[in-house]
Amino acid sequence: MAKVVHTSGKRKTAIARATVRSGKGCIRINNKPVEFYQPELARLKIQEPLELAGKQTNRIDININVNGGGVMGQAEAARTAIARGIVEWFNDDELQKLFQNYDRALLVNDTRRKEPKHPMGRGARKKRQKSYR
Repeated sequence: MAKVVHTSGKRKTAIARATVRSGKGCIRINNKPVEFYQPELARLKIQEPLELAGKQTNRIDININVNGGGVMGQAEAARTAIARGIVEWFNDDELQKLFQNYDRALLVNDTRRKEPKHPMGRGARKKRQKSYR
């Protein structure tokens, strides 16, 4: 049976699920090649783990399904899922250390969430002005 690795990544409310298989180096996000992913900043963010891993990624295909959140949240979730998938596929401690030293968020989900709104204000921090006169 062929080897398949399933991983996931989260950022804010975005969830990315990645499937890694042996192949020719195709990376698809929601069934579209990563080369066509817009905006460019998000695409570059997603490609960071691929750049760090180097030539090894030419032997695997990665399919990512992302939903929820915004554009950059989805990009960072996909990036985490890709990095985890690559590390698990190649089972390489050196690669894991490289990712960890570059950016811990490549392998660990970002747990920061939006602070809830408080009374007397429009958001979490902004308040209505007080006038004492």
